[in-house]
Amino acid sequence: MATIPDWECVTPPSAPPFLVFKKPVLKSAQDDREYRLIRLENGLEAMLVHDAKADKAAASLDVAVGHLHDPDDMPGLAHFCEHLLFMGTEEFPRENEYSEFLAKNNGGSNAYTSTSNTNYHFNVATGALAQALARFAGFFHSPLFAPSCTSRELNAVDSEHKKNHQADMWRIFQLSKHLSVEGHPWRKFGSGNRESLSEAAKNLKAKGRLDTQNGFLALSPIPSRLSSPAPSEYCASRMRLCVLGNNSLDELAVLASKLFSPIVNRGADPLPMVTSSPIGPNESGTLVAVQTIMTFHALEIAFPIEWQPPFWRHKPMNFISHFVGHEGPGSVHSYLKNKGWITGLSCAPQNLARGLSMFKVTAYLTIDGFQNHRQVSLAIFKFLTLLRESQFEVFHQKELATLSVTKFRFKEKGRPDSYATWVAEHMSRPVPTELMLSAQALTWDWDGDDQPGGGGEAKVRAYLDILRVENARATLMAKGVEHVKLAPNAVWEKEPWYGTEYSVQKFDEEFVRQAQGTNDIKELYLPGPNEFIPTNVEVDKRDVAEPLKRPHLIRETPLSILWHKKDDKFWVPKAHAIIDLRSPFGNASPRAAILTRLYSDVVNDALTEFAYDASLGMLEYNFVPHTNGLYVAMNGFNDKMAVLVKHVLEKIKGIVIDSNRLAVMKEQAKRDLENFFLGQSYSLSDYYGRYILAQQQWTLEQLLKELPSVTAEELQQHVKLLLSEVHMRILVTGNLYKDEAVKIAEMAEEGLGPSKLPPSELNDHALIPHRGSNHTWTSIIPNPNQANSALTYYVHFGSIVDQRLRVTSSLLTQILQEPAFNVLRTKEQLGYIVSCSGWLLAGQSEKGLRLVVQSEKTPGYLEDRVEAFLEGMKVTIEEMSAEDFAEHKGSLIKRWTEAEKNLMEEASRFAVHVMNGQWDFLRSEKDAKFIEGVTKEDVLQMFLADVHPASKTRAKLSVHMRSQKPRQPRVSAAAAEAFAELVRAKTLLDGVTEDVWADAPGGDDPPSLLDFGKYWQGVLGSKAGGQELLGLIPGLVAKHPVPGEGEDVPRVGVTYISDVDAFKKGLVASVDPGPMVQWGDLPVSKF
Repeated sequence: MATIPDWECVTPPSAPPFLVFKKPVLKSAQDDREYRLIRLENGLEAMLVHDAKADKAAASLDVAVGHLHDPDDMPGLAHFCEHLLFMGTEEFPRENEYSEFLAKNNGGSNAYTSTSNTNYHFNVATGALAQALARFAGFFHSPLFAPSCTSRELNAVDSEHKKNHQADMWRIFQLSKHLSVEGHPWRKFGSGNRESLSEAAKNLKAKGRLDTQNGFLALSPIPSRLSSPAPSEYCASRMRLCVLGNNSLDELAVLASKLFSPIVNRGADPLPMVTSSPIGPNESGTLVAVQTIMTFHALEIAFPIEWQPPFWRHKPMNFISHFVGHEGPGSVHSYLKNKGWITGLSCAPQNLARGLSMFKVTAYLTIDGFQNHRQVSLAIFKFLTLLRESQFEVFHQKELATLSVTKFRFKEKGRPDSYATWVAEHMSRPVPTELMLSAQALTWDWDGDDQPGGGGEAKVRAYLDILRVENARATLMAKGVEHVKLAPNAVWEKEPWYGTEYSVQKFDEEFVRQAQGTNDIKELYLPGPNEFIPTNVEVDKRDVAEPLKRPHLIRETPLSILWHKKDDKFWVPKAHAIIDLRSPFGNASPRAAILTRLYSDVVNDALTEFAYDASLGMLEYNFVPHTNGLYVAMNGFNDKMAVLVKHVLEKIKGIVIDSNRLAVMKEQAKRDLENFFLGQSYSLSDYYGRYILAQQQWTLEQLLKELPSVTAEELQQHVKLLLSEVHMRILVTGNLYKDEAVKIAEMAEEGLGPSKLPPSELNDHALIPHRGSNHTWTSIIPNPNQANSALTYYVHFGSIVDQRLRVTSSLLTQILQEPAFNVLRTKEQLGYIVSCSGWLLAGQSEKGLRLVVQSEKTPGYLEDRVEAFLEGMKVTIEEMSAEDFAEHKGSLIKRWTEAEKNLMEEASRFAVHVMNGQWDFLRSEKDAKFIEGVTKEDVLQMFLADVHPASKTRAKLSVHMRSQKPRQPRVSAAAAEAFAELVRAKTLLDGVTEDVWADAPGGDDPPSLLDFGKYWQGVLGSKAGGQELLGLIPGLVAKHPVPGEGEDVPRVGVTYISDVDAFKKGLVASVDPGPMVQWGDLPVSKF
């Protein structure tokens, strides 16, 4: 290999040679991992990460091309390629070989296609890394692209698009692309669908250049596009790989070289760039009105700017965002909120593609704010003028630099696959190689000088000069009816892929004149110094033989119990304080529930300005309602945590309800509740499934009914009542000592009254379906334009207090998960959303198995396919080899014994057992030992008793959410064959070539009635008796419907629920197990 400065050639005995980067890569002081960057002969670069403590490995490969590189006549090809790469390789041809291997080794995988990159990643048990990498590498040098997969994965891409079709985020994103400069690559439709991917085939067929082998929607051009020239896009020099494991760096290097060197370097541009802006003079200076699906009001102002990664040292747009997005006194957020015009505001530079960035400011409007959107826009432009006219103080930039250093210094580990993905993505950024891990995180002082000015500030000033009204494009979002009220004469157009209705107009001259003027809003000014910047980041690190495995109960009063664990594992200056405040009045009725929701909303609203500085100082809080009261959580650097805790608790207990702000909160609550019905179909089926099986849960409809009449006075009284009887479960972990934890508990208790009910009576309770029951509840999807139906299918196991049941059911779920996805999603292509998982019911003491499918098929058909799958799994389990069974057990053991990666993960595990009152902190460890004694016969017997459709003892509940959007009729294979028999019987095609039959609509995917009719009209329309035959087609379609596309018929043996309330009254409530372990911690000695 050629000699390159700072790189050294290494030739191992068992792998091709490669280059090693010789300089050390700058990493966080907290990071105990070792790094090595290598470059293979084919140009692929790999970052190897040795983590001696890792019990899970990961890898990610990032390809520097995305959907902006799709051919113009086949939008979505890059995304389709991403799907197909999972479908087998030459060495491992079985479709689910990769996913099955990962599932048996405590692993999983995913991928995504973005604008300028496509990323593939997985995680797996450390001992299985080499085998997983062998399967993974084949994606990129020997994928099969088997014809049998092409049609099925086309369905998956189409289903994914239909899943997103009613999602405003996707609709507005594609509209922003559609309204770009004509011919710009940004305009491309990246996700693709059946139409976009098959249109090229239709065009080639029309030109007589297609050898049709797959019916009317012949897909043969797609594999050929993927085989050539698309892999010229998938070029080794465009690939960045990160591999993380506990293997040595030398071992990882040999693995990477051996497995990834076969990838071909085709000499393509390693990092293709977008070189022009998608917003030109015709697109800027405009207001785009967009009709949304969900009920919300928002205003986005976007400015095209230079691609930001090259400005890694000073990050000038981050500096500007700090001011524009600030929520403290003097900010544009504070001004607009006090006007009653917004509920929130965010801004950030966005790197939309390699070579393309945009600065976006988004204001989330109230109804009044929507009606005054011009004034909202003007306030934002006025604030940008204020920035141009202001002198920045030294502390403004120093704070950002200091915070970046502190965050980087104490950056904790996270999920290995997430980290590998982040590294692989950032390896191609234009920064010095030795800074690839740090450049994006750190902000350097301006010119290394304490005084403002120089290169850093100069770039800020240059960007501020760009952020002017004439360069902006504003997007105003709301439901169509709201837009009509505002602009009744607007002319509406439709975006072609999603059908989003929009209207575009230029900013009027008066608006531009005002936006260009000086700032005349006296309430706007720059923020002062932030008192929450952590200054004491010391940690009293001690030698510990073995970290404690659980928190200790250190205090108990009538008002609270306090659990505490001083960090002895991660040694970071951070802490977590979690307070679960339970009250019998928090959720006693639908009205109490909505009052409690509004209580949390007005408190959060009142804390906005104070909490924003804390969040900048890396101190966060969360205050939300739950079914038994309210949940308060605070986390971050512990230096100033006591200040945050004190202020938050004072506001929670001393809130004075402001009627004006309450009106805004009610508007927001109404919008949130109503919008839930417009979300994904499977979210609705899951929601209703949980509602039916929960003792104390109210429907969204009930909450909406109570909401309008709530007054400030009533809410104030509710707060007083709720806090008069409470019991708190408190957990404090991290860099806080016992006395500090006790002070938090004392602050929490101050001014509160104890609950008259015992703590066990303040827990959730599930409703348990009866043994030997088979129930179904059906409803209609509220959104008339939602094409997808959904099924949530639940079978009950029992109480998790029973360790054998708990462990055996987990093993059964592990065995079912991967085959469920492979059969229902990959093979049967029922829909994009397919999942099989365990389900803990309300109270976390009862569990079952839940399968969910979202599909254009009917829910009844989906249930048929789920039950057919379950019937097939009986044989699979019976015939499962001892080796396969042991692998499934081993996967669970690895999962249950996997160490927490950071303080947050540890606190979250503790919190589950503190908040549910079970105190079973070592459950996973105990279950990992217990599972060794579970046999295949145990699993089979549970499956036959609790899951198999033929069981007489199982308890099953399914929820059917049916789409009300009629699907365009399609011609089934049976209907097409019946029509063909009629045609042949009439001998209307005597003397006609076989091409007529070969080209006829049909094949793997049923054609639409329209396409089928058009084709045969062209063939038979002029023949005697032809029209008569054509008239029979609709009847044949009705007689032979496509499976899953007709009307559901009542299922034999199923009891359909007509009255949910009556059904729930007939169920038995779960028994609260209480503490499952008595630790005997009290009294305890000081830490």
